[in-house]
Amino acid sequence: MKGIAAVVLAFSLSHACLAADADASPEGIAAVEELGRINGTALACAQPALVSRSRNTVTTGAPKVRHYGEAFEAATNAAFLAQGQGAECPDGAALSRRLEAAEQRLQAAFAAR
Repeated sequence: MKGIAAVVLAFSLSHACLAADADASPEGIAAVEELGRINGTALACAQPALVSRSRNTVTTGAPKVRHYGEAFEAATNAAFLAQGQGAECPDGAALSRRLEAAEQRLQAAFAAR
């Protein structure tokens, strides 16, 4: 009987995780990916304040769902590696403006939540 209960519990939890991942909105994913790109660029270009701010924006503004975290990390890694391939670092003010726009997009994507 305990085995059946464990299987039912595992199925319920996996179903809840799949439902949460299915809840990922295209606008939300796009905003999180842009924040990840900004984060990766800021990491590679030694802009620690913007790194912290972009990560904090995702942490506080996006749902705590694996899909969003993975999108942020993948975009961060891609942008960081692109900078390592010789991409020019933007100045801090330009990167900050991009971050402000991305913050607004994230807020708009999840305003109804």
